[in-house]
Amino acid sequence: MAQAGLLSTASWSFIGCGPTDSLDGPAGAHEHSLGASESFAEEGAGSADFAAEDATFASREVVRGLSFPIRVAWGPDGYLWLTERVGKRVVRVRPSDGQKATAVTISEAYQSGGQDGVLGLALHPDLLQDKGTDYVYVSYTYDADSGPAVSRRTKIRRYTYDPTAGTLGSPLDVITGLPGSDDHNSARLLFGPDQKLYYTVGDQGNNQFNRKCLPVGSQDLPTAGEVAANDWSKYAGKILRLNLDGSIPSDNPQIAGTRSHVYSYGHRNAQGLTFRGNTLYANEHGPKSDDELNVIQPGKNYGWPHVAGYQDNQAYTYANWSASTTPCASLAWNDYTPPSSVPQQQESAWSHADFKAPFFTFYTVANGYNFQNHACGSAAYICWPTIAPSSLHHYAVESGIPGWEDSLLMTTLKKGAVYRVKLSATGESVVGEPVVHFQTTNRYRDLAMSPDGRTFYVITDTEGNTSGPTGGATTALHNPGAILEFKYTGAN
Repeated sequence: MAQAGLLSTASWSFIGCGPTDSLDGPAGAHEHSLGASESFAEEGAGSADFAAEDATFASREVVRGLSFPIRVAWGPDGYLWLTERVGKRVVRVRPSDGQKATAVTISEAYQSGGQDGVLGLALHPDLLQDKGTDYVYVSYTYDADSGPAVSRRTKIRRYTYDPTAGTLGSPLDVITGLPGSDDHNSARLLFGPDQKLYYTVGDQGNNQFNRKCLPVGSQDLPTAGEVAANDWSKYAGKILRLNLDGSIPSDNPQIAGTRSHVYSYGHRNAQGLTFRGNTLYANEHGPKSDDELNVIQPGKNYGWPHVAGYQDNQAYTYANWSASTTPCASLAWNDYTPPSSVPQQQESAWSHADFKAPFFTFYTVANGYNFQNHACGSAAYICWPTIAPSSLHHYAVESGIPGWEDSLLMTTLKKGAVYRVKLSATGESVVGEPVVHFQTTNRYRDLAMSPDGRTFYVITDTEGNTSGPTGGATTALHNPGAILEFKYTGAN
């Protein structure tokens, strides 16, 4: 049952991504970034802006009790379509009253308590247009090992929607054998204006926590022999571009002499992907700072794990645990001071002709920044200078909300907010400072918007750490596993 009324909100200082989310240059060289000291000031000022501007929105909880919703899309039937990562379902929800209907349960999906399960979602643009393409694309992790061991892989599957029954059937695997993990799967699935599928594959959470001894493969590229053998093991840390049948587009870039599904590489955990016309954008989780906004170009290298944010030698050094001179398995993980046996490399020590830096970061901080903020206690990562972006959407509605046109909208996990970033005319820089909207004590996972651009639906995580009203950490989410509606009530 929908619950009406205004949602409670809270304002506090910046935050970042960390273990339960995997849950996820010189100043003159920076095109634009928010620094740590600037973010404190801006967010203090932004709270007043938030209260004034967001007063023109009516908010309510549409439904709760969802099983870790992760992707949501507005369907041509006027329903919200979403995936439940742990519930292993694709669900349709009627926005007016929160009525739920299961379109399909994917029982073979493998879900272990990490970031695996039923993940990406993309609706064919011609869904319900009587064109014979009533297709819905879903990605999920599965166990490729027939024995007792677990070998996670990811597949993208196409379903056909039966509008009479309201169910998805006729499953067809588009591609199988993609990297899969319990961490940093990324898993943003997007239908492009070129009628191609775009899909983000994270670095699998390697080189950190319980996967610290596994090397990051974001710079590894497939060989022609591997492509011929349908071996996609080097697709970790990549953005892929696929034909709708899963084959490799003939105009995909040749990288290191090989054409594959790889469209760009050197990524850490890109959970947001969107188009502005024909220009592709992605956002990406930084390690302890420098969440990124990137323009994605074919064949370009985005630097991870050698570079985080700008190549400025600030607050990040690549510590390669897998190359430790002392056996890595014998080492205790340390997020702040790696053991002396772990090789470390400054960002400037790496170079690549195809490197492309972000056009904006959240946040760039200087060396010596104190990442061990006691305000967040044992969940210190909540206080790290990042926002943990979980989705990215281009707002292009000129007749929608005044001043919002041509902006990027990002949901954030630890901020429990939607960030709005105004783009310049070229689309490769930012106008002014980001504006924080709809802040609540939740973890925002994704959003969908009504066709007129005046109503937004935000899905929230069922559990996890986020900010508290005092700027610390809390697991007491106000709207766990929910859909929140924010409806614009102002004038055009």
